[in-house]
Amino acid sequence: MKIAIGNDHVGLTLIPTITDYLKTKGHTVTHIGAYSAERANYPTYGKEVALKVASQEVDCGILICGTGVGISLAANKVPGIRAVVCSEPYTAKLSKEHNNTNILAFGSRVIGPDMAIMIVENWLAATFEGGRHGDRLQMISQIEKDYR
Repeated sequence: MKIAIGNDHVGLTLIPTITDYLKTKGHTVTHIGAYSAERANYPTYGKEVALKVASQEVDCGILICGTGVGISLAANKVPGIRAVVCSEPYTAKLSKEHNNTNILAFGSRVIGPDMAIMIVENWLAATFEGGRHGDRLQMISQIEKDYR
């Protein structure tokens, strides 16, 4: 799987852990983000990862900032993106099964490395269930089209 991972300066602390984990699982990782603790703007990296996901250049994305909220908001402005902020594995799993999320976000100020790996692991292992959930995603897509 090709995965783009993005971060601001606060999210930098979890990048090595998540990148190493993904690579040990055989995934190709493209890092788009800050490489130092110098202040960086999370909307830039949220957008860049989202564009790669939306264009299908990568299969999915992972975003990390202080809380995961700001960077996910930026990503969700790109049509076709369904970014979710998760602080525990169950929500990550259900977000994929029910909402077919294509970007996972979390905060380095909210969770530690072990929890981050559990969240990523559960999200990547989950598959979209379709059915009634597919109908709801079509409704969400229609809302997006209505405001383009």
